[in-house]
Amino acid sequence: MASSSIIFLFFSLLCIVCEARSSTAARSGASNFIKASCSATKYPSLCIQSLAAFAPSIQRSPRQLAQTALSVSLERAKSTQAFVSKMKKFGGLKRREYEAIKDCIEEMSESVDRLSKSVQELKYMGQAKGQVFLWHVSNVETWVSAALTDENTCVDGFAGRALDGKIKASIGARVINVAQVTSNALSLVNQFASKQ
Repeated sequence: MASSSIIFLFFSLLCIVCEARSSTAARSGASNFIKASCSATKYPSLCIQSLAAFAPSIQRSPRQLAQTALSVSLERAKSTQAFVSKMKKFGGLKRREYEAIKDCIEEMSESVDRLSKSVQELKYMGQAKGQVFLWHVSNVETWVSAALTDENTCVDGFAGRALDGKIKASIGARVINVAQVTSNALSLVNQFASKQ
């Protein structure tokens, strides 16, 4: 009886080890897929860093990778929009800073709206093929490109030495990060479209 328990325990442990190796191999494959896909983006290190945690759900799916990249971009845009809105409430802002922040809030709001539409469009396009697929992808590409323009316009609003300082630096760093993540998302959407 004791020897059969030991054998059962041995095989149970063996199964656990095999399962762990299989899971590690799957994660490794997904990570390699993300790295390879991100290598074609404008900001590959940021791409990998922002998507690596999602490897188990992305697996090796170009569609899921594009969907996740858009979702990450959307969440960062929302967070940045909230941050910029809080900056507007700071006392002692110069009139020009206040106006640049107000304009940036509007641009980030539009960026969030366009990225939300893109996430939904990609999510609900189902198994579309041919012209219908191209139409959906074209919508996504247009909205993501427009979101990227909105983000860059926000940064441009802080141009000039008159606005140099902590406000410009903190808002600029966040918005530039969102723009870079959005640029990567657009690249990954284009990769997904080209594989269909």
